[in-house]
Amino acid sequence: MLYYLLYEVLQPYFSPLRLFQFHTFRAAYATIIAFLICLIFGAWTIRKLQVLKFGQPIRRVGLESHFKKEGTPTMGGLLIMGAWLTATLLFADLSNPLVLLVMFAAIWFGALGLADDWLKVKRNNSDGLSPRWKLALQFLGSVAIGLFLAFHQSGADVAPTQLVFPFVKHWQPTLPVWLYVPWVVLVLIATTNSVNFTDGQDGLLITSSTFVVGTLAVLSYLVSHAVLADYLDIPHIREADELVIYCTALVGAGLGFLWWNAYPAEVFMGDVGSMSLGAAIGTVALATKQELLLVIMGGIFVVEGASVMLQVWYYKRTKKRLFRMAPIHHHFEKGGTPEPKVTVRFWIIGAILMLVALSTLKIR
Repeated sequence: MLYYLLYEVLQPYFSPLRLFQFHTFRAAYATIIAFLICLIFGAWTIRKLQVLKFGQPIRRVGLESHFKKEGTPTMGGLLIMGAWLTATLLFADLSNPLVLLVMFAAIWFGALGLADDWLKVKRNNSDGLSPRWKLALQFLGSVAIGLFLAFHQSGADVAPTQLVFPFVKHWQPTLPVWLYVPWVVLVLIATTNSVNFTDGQDGLLITSSTFVVGTLAVLSYLVSHAVLADYLDIPHIREADELVIYCTALVGAGLGFLWWNAYPAEVFMGDVGSMSLGAAIGTVALATKQELLLVIMGGIFVVEGASVMLQVWYYKRTKKRLFRMAPIHHHFEKGGTPEPKVTVRFWIIGAILMLVALSTLKIR
């Protein structure tokens, strides 16, 4: 929108506007604008959620330290999405199909999360959408994204259904469409729900996801740059250049939301935030052919999701708990480690995993 006006329309008459052709310039200001939107509208959003009585219901089991959080405004993910998508609309080239795809992913899964949050508030308990409905709607959105990626020629030097393995230089198998679409569904549903499980402590998810999205911004830039992609022997995907703006807008929105979500949190993002974040991360990873690397850069999410599945599996077999409480961040908290310390330690691990993921570009 702003990109089109300033660069496509006005730039021929005012040459300094040529700056808007550079992705790095637009990415920087997308970050700043998204951050400022969250900062400026954060307090108003919190007051509005309080007036509407959109308070977070808390299960009366497990951690007593979390009981005091009951009633804290939820659905703060609307603030994240508003800032993030506004900055994307302003600074990204909206004629780019991948930008439209990743925006669709965030909106579809965010709307699903919003419905889940709304039902929790309406019923005044932690039961939202039924698991069957939630999974069915996640599946539907994932299939649509998978079909788009399978048939869209994004200016890449690899096939649309090709897989790229970290640490491996020459083995890049191409899947048939009937296998690739289920692969996309698996990646998106696993990522979305694992990210959702991570949202259990103040500031934990928003910071962890900001590390991952920042890494994806770097990867989007590298795969879109012909010379750098050739040097690093990674797929060259020309249309991925505008995903840099999308990712950095999300980084800015994440930092702005952290202003209000840091311990003790004044607002929670709710499922509308966590599910849109998970879908965005998964879709950008798929669009840049980095979904397998996501296992490393999103290692926090992998462990959180795995801990829930292992807990359920182990309890069904033995009627005993494998962890004190799942997801695993609650295991440490229930063991006596204060919530802020658990959160910061997870941040540290997330930052290290980000560096490890980027280092794999040279280890092939």
